[in-house]
Amino acid sequence: MKIYTKTGDKGTTALFGGTRVPKHHIRIECYGTVDELNSYIGLIRDQDIDTHTKGILIHIQDRLFTLGAILATDPKKATLRSGKDRLKIEKIKEKDIATLETEIDKMNDNLPLMTHFILPGGHQTVSYCHIARCVCRRTERLATFLNEKEPLDILVLMYLNRLSDYLFVLARKLTQDLQAKEIKWVPKKL
Repeated sequence: MKIYTKTGDKGTTALFGGTRVPKHHIRIECYGTVDELNSYIGLIRDQDIDTHTKGILIHIQDRLFTLGAILATDPKKATLRSGKDRLKIEKIKEKDIATLETEIDKMNDNLPLMTHFILPGGHQTVSYCHIARCVCRRTERLATFLNEKEPLDILVLMYLNRLSDYLFVLARKLTQDLQAKEIKWVPKKL
């Protein structure tokens, strides 16, 4: 596979299905931000963390590639003339969301009750989780904007929403695992 094609030299790119759009198109912003999120999750996975979490992060990265492929497909060309789906991959399923929820619940069971907002930070690995969470939220904002223009499968939006929750709870879990300090945000009174 050749890395450079020169087809994007004039500021356009092709969606899966062949439709050309500007590189600043909201659909491109969406799957580009999914790619950025996936890279940050890879950075978290590269840290000194437990094997189970690394396995879940690999699963999430796989699902994000799927999500990116869905977003990169022109919805008008998602179905072939034969009626078959152009993307011959397993889509985001309810079980993917359930996996995130199960992991959130398992982590939360071992964490102290949260009574305040928490300042991001405390350890480099924890900070990477918070950065990934913020990128995930940005991805979700872009996807909801795209959804207003070109409706998406609701499971895509649900997955992104749950993933940001997972990343927040993972940051708290890793704070505990790494014996870092969780700093509560207590607003100053006037």
